[in-house]
Amino acid sequence: MIELNELLKIAVDKGASDIFLTVGVPPTLKVDGSLIPINQERLTPEDTQYLTLNIFPREEHYQEYLKQGDKDFSMSLKGVGRFRVVVYNQRGSAAVAIRVLSFNQDDKLKFNKPQVVLDLHKKTKGLVLITGPTGSGKSTTLAQIIDLINKNRSCHIITIEDPIEYLHKHNQSIVEQREIGLDAISYDQALRAAMRQAPDVILIGEMRDHETISAALTAAETGHLVLSTLHTLGAAKTIDRIVDIFPAGQQQQVKVQLSTVLQAVVSQQLIPSEEYGRVAAFEIMLANPAIRNLIREGKVPQIDAAIQTSREEGMVSMDVSIANLYNDGIISKEDAFLYSFNQDVLKRYIK
Repeated sequence: MIELNELLKIAVDKGASDIFLTVGVPPTLKVDGSLIPINQERLTPEDTQYLTLNIFPREEHYQEYLKQGDKDFSMSLKGVGRFRVVVYNQRGSAAVAIRVLSFNQDDKLKFNKPQVVLDLHKKTKGLVLITGPTGSGKSTTLAQIIDLINKNRSCHIITIEDPIEYLHKHNQSIVEQREIGLDAISYDQALRAAMRQAPDVILIGEMRDHETISAALTAAETGHLVLSTLHTLGAAKTIDRIVDIFPAGQQQQVKVQLSTVLQAVVSQQLIPSEEYGRVAAFEIMLANPAIRNLIREGKVPQIDAAIQTSREEGMVSMDVSIANLYNDGIISKEDAFLYSFNQDVLKRYIK
């Protein structure tokens, strides 16, 4: 049976995004969206149990896994890379999913990353949201923005993550990284504590619940730059998600608050590409006066049209972004239509 460290090295060498260990199939890599078995030797329950026992960096992590049936954490292998690990039970046996965390792995995705997205590091206050499905590169985009702030500005950055994915060294800024379960009890608690730690920039790994979103809006309202993620696709759906998580009696207040603090919503998804493996398509909404007014008045369905008419400001809809990738010969027509938000809109822009 392959040893864990050897498996991690193979995954990094092959540019894999994920590693899967589960009973009944060989150790499997995910490369450019496709599953590739390492060998023909299927894992047994004893194999996955052995690998699980050797993967936990801390005894308390293992005890939590035994107690609740799953546990996620981060780990590093010197000279190889950093990894996000989820150990869980399925059908009575242990299973592991490992995300490979590496800037290098995403270099091939950077070539079409719009400059307007990277320029979000110049914002000094308000709320910036990076959204998209699991595995779409949200954490990488956030890490790149934090890295640019760190290199170009003198400020105090606090990140709150579960777990910490990318490690940042102090540069022009001081960067302090807190991990849920290790350095803090919860996002909500860590975020409220951060407000007393004189931060200029706060990164929240994910806005999961009412309490975290409420605290994030308050932090943005009081002059901090807050960056976070949501598992939504599209600016309109992101705004609806934030508003809908609050009780009906608070929703108008939240619309007003959000219209004041929101700076940008960037939605991204990865699309297969024969030449590049996978490429990122982006929807970019920047909160100009017209969009702030639509949010405040609850006219969220009109935001898509506002994005379409604001292209000179750097905004772009997902369908236009996908059409550009197809027109440049980077993705296929089938994938363009498969990943589009509105096929009728896409048809108007493809050549």
